[in-house]
Amino acid sequence: MMVKICGITNREDALAAVEAGASAIGFNFYHDSPRYISPTGAAMIAEKIPGNVWKVGVFVDERPSSIAKIAIEVGLDVAQLHGIAEARGIRVWRAGSVDGALMISAFDQSAAEAILLDTYSVTEYGGTGKTFDWSRAKGLPAKVIIAGGLDASNVREAIAQAEPWGVDACSRLEKSPGVKDHDKVREFVKAARGE
Repeated sequence: MMVKICGITNREDALAAVEAGASAIGFNFYHDSPRYISPTGAAMIAEKIPGNVWKVGVFVDERPSSIAKIAIEVGLDVAQLHGIAEARGIRVWRAGSVDGALMISAFDQSAAEAILLDTYSVTEYGGTGKTFDWSRAKGLPAKVIIAGGLDASNVREAIAQAEPWGVDACSRLEKSPGVKDHDKVREFVKAARGE
């Protein structure tokens, strides 16, 4: 099970996620996010992350040239793309929202390694802390990452219903936006791995 801790804004939280056994950490480069981190800040954190932990850049409606520049500066392994963002020369996870109609055709067009499904919000690109009907993700013809309102109390149920390739958590593991609760991070990773 791939386990991603997203919304990393400081070195202590990144190292706590790594020590807990996370497969990936996410840096949010969307300026309007309360978890925004500058590429320079992310690069300083990324240099302390072991190579076996993927560094994922979260981008919203970003130009390919900008994504490529940030990916090199930070040393990203994956670009997680929301909205109309496109990327070349890097692994891509395409993000989409689940509301009344899960439009899988939108994902069929992209050359993404995986699709990340999150709870629909009119105002936010993830980080809402709200769940969706996980069973709707089961059996999709792609590697699926489930996000949206996950924590140690519900991640096993989400995995049982969706049978995803990975899980992603952010806001429910925080003390405040962008600041992780290390105990919650450890508990989430342990639960996600069924330990």
